[in-house]
Amino acid sequence: MTFSTRVKEEITKQEIDRYSAQNELSAIIRYDAKISRNLISMTFENAAVARRVYKNLKECYNVNINITVRNQKRFRIKQIYILEIKEKGKEILESLSIMDNNKKIEMKLEYLEELEAKIAYIRGCFLVTGSMNDPSTSGYHLEFVFQTKKDAIFMQKLLLSLNLEAKVLKRANRYMTYIKSAEMISDIIRAFGAINCLFYYEDIRIYRDHKNMVNRLNNCEIANQEKTTETGLKQLEIIKYLKEHDLTNLLDEKTQIVLNYREKYPESSYAELAEIITLETDYRIGKSGINHHFIKMRNLMNTHKQKNDL
Repeated sequence: MTFSTRVKEEITKQEIDRYSAQNELSAIIRYDAKISRNLISMTFENAAVARRVYKNLKECYNVNINITVRNQKRFRIKQIYILEIKEKGKEILESLSIMDNNKKIEMKLEYLEELEAKIAYIRGCFLVTGSMNDPSTSGYHLEFVFQTKKDAIFMQKLLLSLNLEAKVLKRANRYMTYIKSAEMISDIIRAFGAINCLFYYEDIRIYRDHKNMVNRLNNCEIANQEKTTETGLKQLEIIKYLKEHDLTNLLDEKTQIVLNYREKYPESSYAELAEIITLETDYRIGKSGINHHFIKMRNLMNTHKQKNDL
């Protein structure tokens, strides 16, 4: 069972009031139903979603619904569930702001003023057009797929009204409204009330975030170590030059101490070198002091080179 299916099945187990049921049905019928003058027909691959729609229609409109179960043989055998409504179609469509006088109504944000209405509408849309990646197998991704760009943009605006930023992308002959933010997807799962799926999602997210943090720290540590090693090698080259040209006697006593300890500990960082010198000699020194002495050595080398060039 995919993660999307798990979320959808957990959604369908929740009890909702008539107002939320109608807003949920509004999205489901608008985006999934085939509507003709005397017939509303919907096809579902998920039995739990089919039961949810059947129950909501019965409770909200007390309508007779024909149910057909068929085996679909595309790649693999699976059952599909067809719900058909042959009565009260006009009443249902007008009640859900889908049709008016046999003309389709464009969905607008003002039809969904309350927070509960917005969440119910998005939830219904997810049940029939949505999918969500399992966070343990790939990146974070939630999408809604629509037939028209207008519907995709409306969903984008609806999500934005809840401070959820989504993008719209054309895919083949359809349009996708999608979210990549892990935190926003988590908020949506929470709003859907799929608590078990939310716990699973958050566990995976915490694990992945921790793993990424450890990797970043390791990479930072490796980079710092490489930088320290590179710095040490450059300083050893300076020391080698000074010794080859008998220049070390021009350095003050404390700088010579730092020079000698760098030769003994070529891979140590400034902090480590300062600690060793402080512990093993009477000279208390910090990182900035170490750096100051190496500046002296480099300046002496550069001065000598310039004189020789002249």
